[in-house]
Amino acid sequence: MGEVEKLMDKALTPEESKLFDLMVKLVQDYEDRNVQQLDAAGPLDILKHLMGARGVAQKDLWQAFGSKGAASEVLSGKRSISKAQAKRLAEFFHVSADLFI
Repeated sequence: MGEVEKLMDKALTPEESKLFDLMVKLVQDYEDRNVQQLDAAGPLDILKHLMGARGVAQKDLWQAFGSKGAASEVLSGKRSISKAQAKRLAEFFHVSADLFI
């Protein structure tokens, strides 16, 4: 993405113009595949993805949920994530709380 931004403000040669078009297409394709998947995912799916990507286990999150039982219920799908839990999860993972609501 940084390379695309560098070329945006520059007078491009024909070769650079073709390279720029290709890089823009690759970025768009990547975003289409990955951003749509994120939009389709629910809060629990996003939480599980973040846990897997960062090597976080259920036992590491019980404080964000308030108790081990609440963590278990949320991760098993028996209970949804509360707003307070979403805020604590957002702080833990350094992401927006909106992902969990």
